[in-house]
Amino acid sequence: MRNVSEATVTEAVIYKFDGCDNPRLKQIITSLVTHLHAFVREIEPNEAEWFAAIKFLTDIGHTCDDKRQEFVLLSDVLGVSTFVELINNRKAPGLTETSVLGPFFVENSPALPMGATIVQDETPSDLLVEGLVHGPDGTPLAEAVLEVWQTAPNGKYDVQDPNQPEMNLRGKFTTGADGRFAFRTCLPTEYPIPTDGPVGALLRATGRHPWRPAHLHFMINAAGYKQLITALYFEGDQYLDSDTVFGVKDSLVVGPKPTGDGANQSVAYNFGLEPAA
Repeated sequence: MRNVSEATVTEAVIYKFDGCDNPRLKQIITSLVTHLHAFVREIEPNEAEWFAAIKFLTDIGHTCDDKRQEFVLLSDVLGVSTFVELINNRKAPGLTETSVLGPFFVENSPALPMGATIVQDETPSDLLVEGLVHGPDGTPLAEAVLEVWQTAPNGKYDVQDPNQPEMNLRGKFTTGADGRFAFRTCLPTEYPIPTDGPVGALLRATGRHPWRPAHLHFMINAAGYKQLITALYFEGDQYLDSDTVFGVKDSLVVGPKPTGDGANQSVAYNFGLEPAA
């Protein structure tokens, strides 16, 4: 198409994808072009601004490596990760709500015996986490695999901190016939997301803080059930109502209880899984 104008350029680009034989891909690319062009039409960026946007995305890519995913971080702070998670996890009553995966999940966390600690350094394992994995009707789920991970008391994950042992504060547990799980760890702490990259620069430029409330991540898989990605947040944290990645839900907030020995604490939580489609 020749002589495109402001009025016709969107239609011209969409027409170029008319031969796409994948209906879902065609829907996605058509919507992307439509909304991206509407964005440009609304803000009318000058060329310097548009180049700055392209450079920002380029810098995001350059910041990614096998231990850091800056694009996930950008998705998180823009609320897109939470939005996608909400769309794909419309829960029935009695099932556990989801929360954002975050950029620091690592494959192949160590398989540990039930009741073991995920702490691999000298930090006291003074928090007991226990509970049940069950289906919608409360039936305990045997052989459910729970992967857990969290930050150290200094607010960093092992992949951010060369002074931590590899796979520190990560573990994988498999429920028995009773569907129950238990492990020990240390109390999570609030922490800032990484601010030394483009996402941090975006937060500073827009007057936003980078802090997340204390939480413990879970990824739970059981045969015949949909994978659950969620987190437990700890009551009283000052960032529960201003989590920079919008991950907190009231149903996921827990309060540790004393275990009775005057030194340790425990958290009990039952996870309800949705049957696979």
